[in-house]
Amino acid sequence: MTGSEVEGVEEALALLVPLPGAVGGRRTARARGGEGVGAERHRATAWGEARALAGRLGAGRPVGFGHTGLGQALGRVLADPLTALTDLPSFDTSAMDGWAVAGPGPWAASDGGAVLAGRASAEPLQDGAAVRIATGARLPSGATAVIRAEHARMDGAGQLHALRAVGHGQDIRPRGQECRSGDQLLPAGTVVTPVVLGLAAAAGYDRLVTVERPGVEVLVLGDELLSAGLPRDGLIRDALGPMLTPWLESLGAEVVAVRRLGDDPGALADAVRGSSADLVLTTGGTAAGPVDHLHRVLAEAGAELLVDGVKVRPGHPMLLARLAPDRHLVGLPGNPLAAVAALLTLAAPLLRGLAGRTAAASRTAAVGESVAGHPYDTRLVPVVRRGAEGQAGDGVAVPVRFHGPAMLRGVAVADGLAVVPPTGARAGDTLEILTLPWAPTTEGCFT
Repeated sequence: MTGSEVEGVEEALALLVPLPGAVGGRRTARARGGEGVGAERHRATAWGEARALAGRLGAGRPVGFGHTGLGQALGRVLADPLTALTDLPSFDTSAMDGWAVAGPGPWAASDGGAVLAGRASAEPLQDGAAVRIATGARLPSGATAVIRAEHARMDGAGQLHALRAVGHGQDIRPRGQECRSGDQLLPAGTVVTPVVLGLAAAAGYDRLVTVERPGVEVLVLGDELLSAGLPRDGLIRDALGPMLTPWLESLGAEVVAVRRLGDDPGALADAVRGSSADLVLTTGGTAAGPVDHLHRVLAEAGAELLVDGVKVRPGHPMLLARLAPDRHLVGLPGNPLAAVAALLTLAAPLLRGLAGRTAAASRTAAVGESVAGHPYDTRLVPVVRRGAEGQAGDGVAVPVRFHGPAMLRGVAVADGLAVVPPTGARAGDTLEILTLPWAPTTEGCFT
């Protein structure tokens, strides 16, 4: 039986484990299949410990910095605080389309053109005068307020009258209202989002000092994998290759290559030795099956195996190795959901540190129904948030259907993965939730 088949059997057995307070004992390591399996269990790292180690490795490596144009900065992390290079706004502006007025009314309306955004300063306004003005236009000196167009009327004598009381400074954005030159707008470590790009541009930036993206090389292993077409003749589609690049990029990484190597130990050895990426990410080959070559390749390359199996289901055959002082390899199991679990456990915290990002905020939620525990390992269970009436929202977390280690159907619509201890969880218990970088939009048979 291959490693992935063993994991699938154990996932099924896990559902038979009694919940806290139920009658019955647990199976021993020997009952699971002999000394080999027991030894594997013994050397596996606790899930929380493995995750924390990966985070420390990423955060402990010195990061490089560079100047990045705004068009290339999205998703990177600020290496320096974002400090305003100018007052915002840099001059008094109109907040509305209407009339700029000076002093009390009624006002003599100018018969000249309107004051428009982006044009040179208008002539100063004398008390009792008014001029049309557009939103964002520079306020004429002497102006004391702006009257919205819908709140004013013109009489036959060319006098402007306000339909509502006019306060001093009304609908004016004064210079420096948002910030003054030199103010810190955002701290170092902020992820550059589209809004951050807009703020940086408004504050006068053309380039930002950002943390260099860690480079990742993905090695897709398995002779049984197809890159196109329908599964056939014992061959299956590669589900991991298409999803890994955007996921890794969402973690702040730059995917420098995705290579398909099959089950060729020589090609794998050459790829691992020849890669200069900060992180090599492999799919499959982490167990002890007849074509699982990764352990031998790492040993021959002189790599230091830091995590060799994790006490978590799915995903327990995952591994983490140090290839060089500042270079690592994360081995994902071949089963898709098991690979997702390994990605969240080892690759995500490692890459966050390498990219200069802060650790992911801890999220918790009450589970809406009892969830069985594994006999001795943590379980990562895809869940969706539901409201009190069964609607998606901010209510309880409910496990999805189709959550086997080889399945992506359930996790595709999940909000996150609930961290279930070996003791299991009862309805209403609060569990940690590993959030996923997408928002679900579909329900129906998936959940």
